[in-house]
Amino acid sequence: MNLIEPDTWSLLQACIVFFACAVVIAFAGTRITKVVDQLADRTGMGEAAAGAVLLGASTSLGGSVLSVSAAYNGHAELAVGNALGGIAVQTFFLAIADMVYRRANLEHAAASVANMMQNGLLICLLSIILIAPFLPDVTIAGVHPVTPVLFGAYLYGLYLVRESSQAPMWKPINTKETRQDKPDDTTKMPALFQLWTEFFILMLVLGAAGFILEPSATVIASKTSLTQTLVGVLLTAVSTSIPELVTSIAAVRRGALTLAVGGIIGGNAYDTLFTAASDISYRQGSIFHAMPADTKFWTVLTLLMSGVLMMGLIRRERKGIANIGLESIIIVLLYILGVSLLIARVI
Repeated sequence: MNLIEPDTWSLLQACIVFFACAVVIAFAGTRITKVVDQLADRTGMGEAAAGAVLLGASTSLGGSVLSVSAAYNGHAELAVGNALGGIAVQTFFLAIADMVYRRANLEHAAASVANMMQNGLLICLLSIILIAPFLPDVTIAGVHPVTPVLFGAYLYGLYLVRESSQAPMWKPINTKETRQDKPDDTTKMPALFQLWTEFFILMLVLGAAGFILEPSATVIASKTSLTQTLVGVLLTAVSTSIPELVTSIAAVRRGALTLAVGGIIGGNAYDTLFTAASDISYRQGSIFHAMPADTKFWTVLTLLMSGVLMMGLIRRERKGIANIGLESIIIVLLYILGVSLLIARVI
């Protein structure tokens, strides 16, 4: 196999590379959860902020590299499909984490102002992306004006999240099922320098895996009847989102519920920037106007899933059905419905 020339790969070779990268992403994503949890305690950052910024960005690095690389190579459909497909599948993973946590409904137990603010930010960013295709198809140096707006909105949103966390105007009612973010014993943790070093090494591993994953996904799309949107939504988005599934379940088992929810929601907000970064990398014009109908449908579905999650975070159903919140059940059904509709369009 010539690793330098992916165009020469067979379908089998592309699949081998694809799944090998997925395994690497799963392994590195699992390890980085423990590191971020310890960094949250050692730095005093807190689980919600660490989950949104450190865990969300690091576990999403593989996907971001893939989207930017695909856009640079002219595969706009794959780039946007991977970016927006990842948000939906990670919201779906949060519902899976809710099923793993048997003590109570996860949205109830991990009540946090920061998590709700992050989810509100995500809804705003997704709405901006949906508006972009209806704006004039103009670019400045190949970049659509919506792209800097997305970056600015994300940074301002993080500022609002920080402000609301430090001086909340309201607080969720604590119950016996509510798990507070309490730091562990830092004296038993590795040195701060060691934690940061391991964190950045794992980030590089995730980024490299995402870079190699992109050509294998492109080959799989070209040698099968699958569209690039379907490959992006179902294959690359799921594989690059494996860390979110692994880390959220690992965080739940460690009792770091705020980290589990914050990592998913914060990562979702960060993932919207894949689209903005892909627009910069895409040299054929505005990537927003290259979005196919299937991708727009998936974005609307993701927006709906995020809205349902927001209602769950506010409602805070205590037990639900077998300790699984009704909102989690609805999110799972919405995701299955969306996947079924996309597959039906190909068949």
